[in-house]
Amino acid sequence: MFKKLLLATSLGLAFSAGTYANTELTMYYPIAVGGPLTEVVDGYISEFESEHPDIKVKAVYSGNYDETRVRALSALRAGESVQLSVLGALDTHDLVEQGLVESFSDLAISDENRQWLEGFYPALMANGTLEGKVWGIPFQRSTIVMFYNKELFKAAGLNPEQAPKTWDEMVETAQKLTTDNQHGLMIPSTGYPYWMFQALALQNGQQLMNPEGTEAYLNTPAAVEALTFFRDLAEKHKVSPKGTIEWGTLRQAFVQGQTAMMWHTTGNLSAVKEEAKFDFGVAMLPANTTPASPTGAETSISLKAPATSKSKPP
Repeated sequence: MFKKLLLATSLGLAFSAGTYANTELTMYYPIAVGGPLTEVVDGYISEFESEHPDIKVKAVYSGNYDETRVRALSALRAGESVQLSVLGALDTHDLVEQGLVESFSDLAISDENRQWLEGFYPALMANGTLEGKVWGIPFQRSTIVMFYNKELFKAAGLNPEQAPKTWDEMVETAQKLTTDNQHGLMIPSTGYPYWMFQALALQNGQQLMNPEGTEAYLNTPAAVEALTFFRDLAEKHKVSPKGTIEWGTLRQAFVQGQTAMMWHTTGNLSAVKEEAKFDFGVAMLPANTTPASPTGAETSISLKAPATSKSKPP
């Protein structure tokens, strides 16, 4: 229900300031495959259209984040009527700098809209907020968590109800779980390696950029220590495989028992539930100086309308 309300409200908010009768709206939505998720989004759109009979919404399912961004911006620059896209929150700075998006803060002109806009958790709004304005509405947000195999914990003499809470505990636990045919821990290093590095840096007390996005802190002692720890899991502690760990196949490695613990997105929880033939746990990521996990995934963005539009005034 929350996502349905979010999509309908963000659509309505984005176009309440200048919507005409018989308006056609296009929303680019990232999804690598079809199936149930497209049916869910289509259902949200159908409900929105039933409440706003003069507005028709066309959903364009565009692949991954990068493919969706390219398609939406290409259509926008070609003069097509593109109004909304669900993109990775990390695109916010670039899109704002190019002047390609509208601020939801400017569109929320009523007290009701402003109250709705202020109703999200601040942590979910951080990477969609810039220069004091909201440019992206949280949608399908996720965070990194630790999945762990309770049966392998039991077999190694570990408490299956107690996941490691610190880096040191995680290494010690992973060493007890590592065998000739099984790794104690896998953290993906392809797909979204910056996300995993960000988690480690935050756990070591280091933000990787300032709030304005104008300075990066990649070479501070705390950031270097975090990256070194990431590497040492394989090279020094020997609890992870050497080389890259693939984002796209890590879930399969976990459910097949190739690793006893993995860091991955909360978006994988349903799939792990369906595929795992063993009891597993989901825990907060461990801390070094502080516990932390960055948010990720998508944000709903209102794109600037082109000079010409299919919308017709009444």
